[in-house]
Amino acid sequence: MKYRSILFVVLFTLFISSCATSPLGRRQLLLMPEKQMDQLGVASYAEMKKKQKIDQRGSSNRYVSCIANAITQELTGKWAKQSWEVTVFEEESPNAFALPGGKIGVHTGLFKAAENQHQLAAVLGHEVGHVMAQHGNERVSTKMATQTSLQVIAAVASGVSKDKQQILGLLGLGAQFGIVLPFSRKHESEADEIG
Repeated sequence: MKYRSILFVVLFTLFISSCATSPLGRRQLLLMPEKQMDQLGVASYAEMKKKQKIDQRGSSNRYVSCIANAITQELTGKWAKQSWEVTVFEEESPNAFALPGGKIGVHTGLFKAAENQHQLAAVLGHEVGHVMAQHGNERVSTKMATQTSLQVIAAVASGVSKDKQQILGLLGLGAQFGIVLPFSRKHESEADEIG
């Protein structure tokens, strides 16, 4: 009876929390307050700026900032009010990212892959799309929900045979590949469409 109560509370919480929708209308599970995600993004960005070498060339920073500003000026609602900070990091990987709290980072290696401003704009728009769709929050929430569910299952399974415990262990592995990974593919497609 105790486990049913725990399971009910977990399922009820997940149901209430999943009433959010992405900018494209897809239902989302968002368990973290947006303000907390913004704080995490700002803190992570500050840490990166301390640990990673920042490109000091004014031309690189002006180029990326010009493109990022063109993108963020087109945003609406709460995203238009967001103050966006852009940093170019000296890193050879062709990568860029955007974090909750209005933080955008570009690796210098991306300049070799994105040969013109339009290609760089497509990458930055995609990354800002992840922030707008709250994909970071959704990933954290999905992981939290999966872990909580597996803990409830483990508590219930503590009184069952070894064979059933192995089956429940495989459920955890299945949850990782059946729930968490497909979400990331969905997020990439959604960010492409938003950006």
